[in-house]
Amino acid sequence: MAKAQKDILTTADTARLLGVSVRTAQLLIEGGSIPSWKTPGGHRRVYRADIEALIEGRPPSLLSATAVVVASAGRLPDYELLFAGIGECTAELFTDTHAALLAIGATRPCAVLVDLADADPLRLAFLHSVLADPSLGHSRILAVADGSIAAADRHDRVIRSGTAEQAVAALRRSLADAGPVTVPTGTAFPIALNEGQRLAALERTGLLDTAPEEAFDRVTWLAAQALGAPISLLTLLTPTRQWFKSRFGLDLPETPRSWAFCNYTILQKRVFAVEDLAADPRFADNPAVAGEPGFRFYAGAPILDGAGFAVGSLCVIDCRPRGLEEQEAQALLALAGLASAEVRLRATERQLREALRQAGRR
Repeated sequence: MAKAQKDILTTADTARLLGVSVRTAQLLIEGGSIPSWKTPGGHRRVYRADIEALIEGRPPSLLSATAVVVASAGRLPDYELLFAGIGECTAELFTDTHAALLAIGATRPCAVLVDLADADPLRLAFLHSVLADPSLGHSRILAVADGSIAAADRHDRVIRSGTAEQAVAALRRSLADAGPVTVPTGTAFPIALNEGQRLAALERTGLLDTAPEEAFDRVTWLAAQALGAPISLLTLLTPTRQWFKSRFGLDLPETPRSWAFCNYTILQKRVFAVEDLAADPRFADNPAVAGEPGFRFYAGAPILDGAGFAVGSLCVIDCRPRGLEEQEAQALLALAGLASAEVRLRATERQLREALRQAGRR
């Protein structure tokens, strides 16, 4: 336990390690330059490895947008339903603690939630193993338990809740960006609490303002054909722009982000569709709906990077109202999955090139 505590730093510890004032360290942490998490008491904590990476000029380790949930089989459907309404992260659900540990090892989860409502000793032991793992220093650790279990296993890193609903709500709040996110004044579209992290993930893709690529153009062409739509777009959402990495049936290279129907798509787990945009109060006054080209139908699926952040979407648009068949929705999801795989492939290639460049310096 002493080793783990040394790996977890306070703001003052961080300042001493960096050789800066506590105020400077606080600004770096709150601004998101140094990844951090909040204890239940509201104090920021930092992982030592990230400070050492910063000193050495390496990027800090990054959390994914995936939460690992461990609960009884009877409770998993409740969590699946609760996480369906959360745009900030995706949940991987487990009853088997060994499978959950493998999932944690394969990704850097933003949170680990353990349901102890039935006082299962295996899940309690799993919670203890997670708390003892220094590599999970940034991950939020949550437990659902009655008062007796929570009192018997107190730890300042555990966010305790009495119900699944309270735990998922607390998890979502804990994912909020450390610092403010710059968005256009008067923004009317919804934004995730971790929008800053999503924008950082978008920057890491290296795709913004790059030339057209055949792999992405194939996907938009296939989406238009599969859904019988005149327009298909692969969009990336910056703070102010909706930029099209690939477009079929539309000449515009980008639009203001405030025009983007995809603002809603990136907060979904599946397909977001609107049969008649002009009849929907969220979109009726949108310039692309109220004026030319007079869009009416929209359907989009999120595009995810390797960490699970929704960096954009694959969407189809029509100038006439229409419905979306289940088979069409499945096809759009499958094609968005292909586009997501291409995004992850390019990120891996960039990391490999950077590793080779760093190796060449030595």
